[in-house]
Amino acid sequence: MDEILYKALTVSEEPGKGFISSIENKSTESLPQNGTLINVLYSSLNYKDALSASGNKGVTKLYPHTPGIDAAGIVTNTNSNHYKSGDEVIVTGYDLGMNTSGGFGQYINVPEEWIVPKPKGITLEESMILGTAGFTAALAVQLLIRNNQKELDGPILVTGASGGVGSLSVAILSLLGFEVIACSGKPEAESYLKMLGAAKVIGREEVIDNSDRALLRSRWAGAIDTVGGNMLSSILKSCKPHGNIAVCGNVSSPLLSTTVFPFILNGVNLLGVNSATTPMHLRKATWEKLSSTWKPGNLHEIKIVTTINDLRTWIDEILIGKVQGRVVLKH
Repeated sequence: MDEILYKALTVSEEPGKGFISSIENKSTESLPQNGTLINVLYSSLNYKDALSASGNKGVTKLYPHTPGIDAAGIVTNTNSNHYKSGDEVIVTGYDLGMNTSGGFGQYINVPEEWIVPKPKGITLEESMILGTAGFTAALAVQLLIRNNQKELDGPILVTGASGGVGSLSVAILSLLGFEVIACSGKPEAESYLKMLGAAKVIGREEVIDNSDRALLRSRWAGAIDTVGGNMLSSILKSCKPHGNIAVCGNVSSPLLSTTVFPFILNGVNLLGVNSATTPMHLRKATWEKLSSTWKPGNLHEIKIVTTINDLRTWIDEILIGKVQGRVVLKH
């Protein structure tokens, strides 16, 4: 196939200057040549992308690099028996945007095993309003339900509720009939979270417990936690017997200090969510749900659409916790 020139946000490590972002003209010949070439029309901004764009070697080992763990677009060229030129597809997770050039470029070349055909019920743009955040939220909700969480059991707490995963967790849970308590460190986000379906919005100080008590009064039937650290240990202490807590983030801390008592006395279940390596059969089934019965009705109300020229500004904003909802990159 002939060479195609395209634009990409590239992060480079420069002596004395640290990590610098620039918009570069690149060639598809610089991409891997043994996969499926996709013309990326939309991507989205995640906290992991901001870390990659800032030189976090725990996310991206080698620079120069193009971040973007989410991509939605059209197949341009492939040797696959499952896809053909013109197919609309979604790619999230795996190594995309970490050490493989990601969706902040107009083209990616990835193994066909990473690709999900776009379901009929959503547009390419909507798939990126959801992106890894919506996919992770849906996986977390599925884990709660699979572990017998019921609407009548009581409210579900969602922490980091104004962020991407938190926002979409609130929206999906509410859509499915759960009472949702949204926890956020941003008082100004209350109307936004209630628009998404939260029955109640509380501050972090109403959840975090700094005592040495092993258990507290039960306050919620389950939770989706994106924060980690003392927030998660406090949620465990306050969960009703036999409740479920799905954990999918460590915005506050990756450390967890707790006792075994929430587990052995209250039967609380701690469920881990890893969206990057979700098996393909579950990945496709989850995207089908997100395009139909689990599709939030207010997706376009939580999006901020940006171009590659303004993307660096939003990267800086998400790093300091100033982004509410979902930033969508339109190429």
